[in-house]
Amino acid sequence: MLSLRRLMSLLVMCALSSLSAGMAPAREEIVALTPDWKGERSADGRPKVPDEILERMRAVSLEEAWGVLKGVGYPDQFTGDWRMIHSDRVVVGRALTAFFLPSRPELRSRVQEIGKQEKRIGSSNSWPIDMLQKGDVYVADGYGKIADGTLIGDNLGNAIYARSGNGVVFEGSVRDIEGLAEIEGFNAFVRGWHPSAIKDMVLGGVNTPIRIGGVTVLPGDVVLAKREGVMFIPAHLAEKVVVSSEIVRLTDEFGHSRLREGTYTPGQIDRKWTEDIVEDFMKWLDQNPGKTKMSKEQIRGEL
Repeated sequence: MLSLRRLMSLLVMCALSSLSAGMAPAREEIVALTPDWKGERSADGRPKVPDEILERMRAVSLEEAWGVLKGVGYPDQFTGDWRMIHSDRVVVGRALTAFFLPSRPELRSRVQEIGKQEKRIGSSNSWPIDMLQKGDVYVADGYGKIADGTLIGDNLGNAIYARSGNGVVFEGSVRDIEGLAEIEGFNAFVRGWHPSAIKDMVLGGVNTPIRIGGVTVLPGDVVLAKREGVMFIPAHLAEKVVVSSEIVRLTDEFGHSRLREGTYTPGQIDRKWTEDIVEDFMKWLDQNPGKTKMSKEQIRGEL
């Protein structure tokens, strides 16, 4: 178990990674910050929630995800009031986090020095893009800067999609909206648009804890971004969110069908089910194969 001193040390090392050994914390530091995840990890140490769970996550509503997370002690994982390129295009993936700071000469020099040592190419706002993997969502705190705070345009947008097959969530802005809109499969959730280029900003770190709206986001969190807003789901709770959501949809479908048939009253369905109704539901699942990827034991355990 981490001591408070060790945890604070890890947070400081992550948040100030540009002033220590490099732009991103060491793998073991990311592992230490996400100890509840017991599954596979990316090479950089981030939790690697399976692709199958990410695909099933697309059908989860924000209300369902919020309800599950609130019930297990995570009430502050949602942030709204976004502008997006495509309101009907869902973005789901593993968070690669980054944060930016207002520039000052000695900090910019230090970051450029580290970038040179790490053989990074171009301006620091492009460095996180080079680290993206398939299934990642680039999540960046640009401290809400709009004018001169455009973290990407259509060139970097194309690079992001080529590496991740996914979109972005920025506490900041982007430019070249027409060009970004032409990238098939890409979407951006941002605080605003502006025609200016990025200016007087410097990368502070990659794969660190960051704040987006009122949410603390850790590297490897699952991003669920829809028209209504964005949920950041801790990796170790992603499967629970998916399973709970799928069970709600299954029980709703069953309940609606039985109500239409007159088998049960609304009072029987709209409450905790009796064992007779649970058994009827299990038989209904047998009669409707292919509706779920979960085992009957897993479903029963959630009822």
